[in-house]
Amino acid sequence: MSNRFIGARQTTVAREVELVGTGVHSGAPVSVILHPAEADTGLRFVVTRNTRLVAEIAADVRNVKNLTLCTVLGDEHGVTVSTVEHLLAALRGLGIDNCFIEIDSKEVPIMDGSSIAFVEAIDEVGIRELAAPRKFIKILKPIRVEDGGCWGELVPHTGFHLDVEIDFDTPLIGRQHLALEMSPGVFRNELARARTFGFMSDVERLWKAGLALGANLNNTVAIGDDRILNREGLRCPKEFVRHKMLDAVGDLSLAGHPILGAYRSVRGGHRLNSNVLLALFADKTAWTLVQAPRVREVASVEVAMGAAAVALAE
Repeated sequence: MSNRFIGARQTTVAREVELVGTGVHSGAPVSVILHPAEADTGLRFVVTRNTRLVAEIAADVRNVKNLTLCTVLGDEHGVTVSTVEHLLAALRGLGIDNCFIEIDSKEVPIMDGSSIAFVEAIDEVGIRELAAPRKFIKILKPIRVEDGGCWGELVPHTGFHLDVEIDFDTPLIGRQHLALEMSPGVFRNELARARTFGFMSDVERLWKAGLALGANLNNTVAIGDDRILNREGLRCPKEFVRHKMLDAVGDLSLAGHPILGAYRSVRGGHRLNSNVLLALFADKTAWTLVQAPRVREVASVEVAMGAAAVALAE
């Protein structure tokens, strides 16, 4: 993938690319095609059935319909697309602002349970810079949401910082904490390969609810009573909290633009991530939409995004 695209300008995929897989909850086969899109299109799901257009659903927190084990988007006619978070994390994590996501089923394919297959597909076709300047949601004051022992908050920051803590009542996970200053390179190297996980004790209940029908050891880290059941074990230290951070990147992409701010999450998940965004947009004094300065040429996306963030924060 070329680094020669400007972080202060909007981007899209350079050409279309297709991925084929299985829905982790539905167990159904699914095809996803990423298409280039013009500036200010945003990230939009184009739902098809037998090549016929059924719906177009913007990746927007106002379109969230369900948050049980995954993030589900839908329209006013009842058309839904579920498990969108890993794909959206790859797009936002790599700095892609505009893309049509054509999908022929109700669920984004799980692939290996992480974002890496989507990252590799984007690498295959590259990223194209558009002429329009990138727009950011700049956090102006703290916004905090509490839900029992869970809480999340957005606070002002010059870039995009993630600080995530999880705490599970099993020594196989326990308390894990990780904080990262986000950029495409950090997303690729630190988060993209972290897989979703589940507990074997929950399997029967999930199956009865019609969930996790496509889950297996090839796409989920399976946690038993006293061991990880996947033969290869974990991919990296703190893979569990890394995956929660990956989910947060995907869920926060539903703000509609990159965020200039720091996000802190403690014992959270999809529901908390979504509720923090809703609380943010409910307070018009807590954020503003800003535009990156126009630039001629910058060597890499990380440098450009950092320079744009600093300029916008001043």
